[in-house]
Amino acid sequence: MADAFRLGFIGAGNMAESISRGVIKAGVLPPSSIRTAHRCPKRRSVFQSFGVQILETNQQVVDDSDIIILSVKPQVVKEVLLELKPFFTEQKLLVSIAAGIKLKALQELSGHKRIIRVMPNTPSAVGEAASVMCTGEMATKIDEERVSSLFKAIGKIWTAEEKYFDAITGLSGSGPAYIYLAIEALADGGVAAGLPRELALGLASQTVLGAAAMVNQTGKHPGQLKDAVASPAGTTIAGIQELEKGAFRSNLISAVVAATKRCRELSQS
Repeated sequence: MADAFRLGFIGAGNMAESISRGVIKAGVLPPSSIRTAHRCPKRRSVFQSFGVQILETNQQVVDDSDIIILSVKPQVVKEVLLELKPFFTEQKLLVSIAAGIKLKALQELSGHKRIIRVMPNTPSAVGEAASVMCTGEMATKIDEERVSSLFKAIGKIWTAEEKYFDAITGLSGSGPAYIYLAIEALADGGVAAGLPRELALGLASQTVLGAAAMVNQTGKHPGQLKDAVASPAGTTIAGIQELEKGAFRSNLISAVVAATKRCRELSQS
C-alpha cells in the first residue's frame, strides 16, 4: 500500500467490480482510493457495499483519478472517449480493457498517449483471470508496475505485443467457454456411466481445476502429465483413443483459430 494511487472506473460493470474487489482484497489499494460513476442505483449500491466512492459523472471520475480503467462495452468506447477527451491530462494513465479496440484508436479518440491496453477474462470474478497487457508509447515503467499489481490481484498477467491480441482473445478470452463445454460433457459422461448428476458435475469441475493446477504448478508439459496417467492397456488410454477418433485436439485448435479470425474481423470493423 506504499505506492498508493487513485483508481477510477469508467463503466461499473462486472469486470470493474471483479477488479475492484480483487484489488481491495489483495491490499493493493484501500476502497477509499477507488471511484466510479453509474446511472443505475443497483450498480452504485453494489460498489458502495464494499467501500468504493460513487461520483456523479465520468468526468469527475477522470478528474479525481491517477489511473482510469475504461471498462465499457466496445461499441460505446468512441462516444465515451470523445466526451472525456478534455479531461485526460499528461499526469493520468488510461487503461483500456475494451475488447478489440487498438492502442492507435484509443489514442486518436482520447487525444492521449499514456495508455496501456489489457485483455482480462471472465474468471477474474473468482480471482483466476488470465490477463495480458501491452503498453502505449508514453506509458512508463511505473505505469506498467501499477497496472500489473492491479491485475495480479485477480489472477495472472503477461505482457505481449499488441499484434498478438486477437489470438489472445481467441484463446484466453473465449477459452473459458470451451472449458465449460468440456466440464458439461464430462459430467454428462459421468451420468451416462451411472453417476448421480450432482456428483458427476462436482467431479468434472474439480478434475479440470486439478489438472490445470498440475500444469501450472509442476511446470511439466501437458503431454508428459497425460502419459503419467495413461498406463498400458488401461482405462485412460481407452478414453484418449475415443477422443482422438472425434478429433478432440484438432477441434480445440480450430475453435481458437476461428475465434481469433472473428476477433480480427470485429476489430477491423
